[in-house]
Amino acid sequence: MASAPDLQRHRAFFTVDDVDVDDLRALVDTVTPAERYPNAEAIDREVVVYDMATERSPEQCRAVIEELSDVFGVGPGVVVMRNAVAPDVIARATAAFESLIAQEKADGLARGDHFATPGANDRVWNAMEKLAVADPETFVDYYAFEALELVSTAWLGPAYQVTSQLNVVNPGGVSQSPHRDYHLGFMTDAQAERYPTHVHALSPMLTLQGAVAHVDMPIESGPTMLLPHSHKYGPGYLAWRRPEVIDLFAERQVQTELRAGDAVFFNPAVLHGAGTNHTAGEHGIKRMGNLLQISSAMGIALEAVDRDRMCRAVLPALQTRHADGWSAAALDRVITATAFGYPFPTNLDLDPPIDGLAPPGQADLLREAVLNGSPATEFDAALDAYAARRRTH
Repeated sequence: MASAPDLQRHRAFFTVDDVDVDDLRALVDTVTPAERYPNAEAIDREVVVYDMATERSPEQCRAVIEELSDVFGVGPGVVVMRNAVAPDVIARATAAFESLIAQEKADGLARGDHFATPGANDRVWNAMEKLAVADPETFVDYYAFEALELVSTAWLGPAYQVTSQLNVVNPGGVSQSPHRDYHLGFMTDAQAERYPTHVHALSPMLTLQGAVAHVDMPIESGPTMLLPHSHKYGPGYLAWRRPEVIDLFAERQVQTELRAGDAVFFNPAVLHGAGTNHTAGEHGIKRMGNLLQISSAMGIALEAVDRDRMCRAVLPALQTRHADGWSAAALDRVITATAFGYPFPTNLDLDPPIDGLAPPGQADLLREAVLNGSPATEFDAALDAYAARRRTH
């Protein structure tokens, strides 16, 4: 009688101690053969390049989508789409964005940043909605570009959701720290360690990161630094703050020159960061990119629930249980079931990431009110302010 197979137990959690830069280096050393992506124009230092000026049949577009799915998943993780947006549309959108920047500066709006010094760059949060309201004609022409559909469908499927944040790195602007992006990339190491390993694998599949160049971006202007293949490193969300990983990134990162209207897209787990803008003086380049965060439609609950109403209703009962000696763990189980524990989506104009990667969530407010014995009126005001920070207008 055959013996039962020796099954290896699934690794449930990563810790910072699991980070081994040599394992990451081995992945980064991967070289992709050109024949893997026959519809690409080139593979430039592991960045796969497609030209959107090329006429393609529906069947050829389907073949490109299949290649893109491979690139973002098990391939290098990065593509550049040349000629993604027409020059006249880019010019109109750039003018609209410049007007938005000028207006927000005149209004005295402060700007935070996730991975760079606040105020170093010019930012327009929620640039997508603001462009739609300010210049609907340009918005319609801008978001009709085919490359967006190809890359988004390849990685997220249909019904994807687009948001955008305009970023202008001014002459002399220094580079960002290398990082992974939304979702787990917006967490501290301690927070990320609490998520199982399969969630570390899932997080990049919920989002696609991209940027449309609104000006020509030669290398000296600091286009996005990228570390192809780094998205395939399992504990990467716990790796990017490690000095040895930062050193590897500095040694091996690649930058691709972009022209106005080109777009770059990448798996959000690819280690990346805006480069230093080495231009200066009258010929300095204000490096304007429209950063795109494209999300899967499937990260949404089935049923509509008014969690604000629930929080207000259960606060007295939770405060009573706390006074009766309930443990923090028991209280937290109820708070997790009741309130939004995740701080996003939010309005980054009103709820900026100045003091950290993410603002407080609704659950944090409920927990604080329970532990501090806050009066209902005070908690109501806190929830009202929380809701107000999430309105876009």
